Amino acid sequence: MITADARPRLRRGILLRYDEIRDAHVLMYPEGVLVLNETAAAIVRHCDGAATIADIMTALAEHYRGVRDTDVVDVLARLVDRRMIEVAADG
Repeated sequence: MITADARPRLRRGILLRYDEIRDAHVLMYPEGVLVLNETAAAIVRHCDGAATIADIMTALAEHYRGVRDTDVVDVLARLVDRRMIEVAADG
């Protein structure tokens, strides 16, 4: 479950990289590549297992105008569904 105190991180075998050919950040996984938009890449950069979802929301609000908390949760939920990240409850 995705809550504000949860701590997302990339799953084992998933890498965040910048692809110069595509001129975009991508998540690389054994079966392929997922191209991220700028906001999704910013969210994923914070998915280190240390930052909470609330921390990520705060960081994005400082750098991107118009990004809502629900946008962050939606991106994270889609990445959880695709098994790109895992979310651990705090504590």
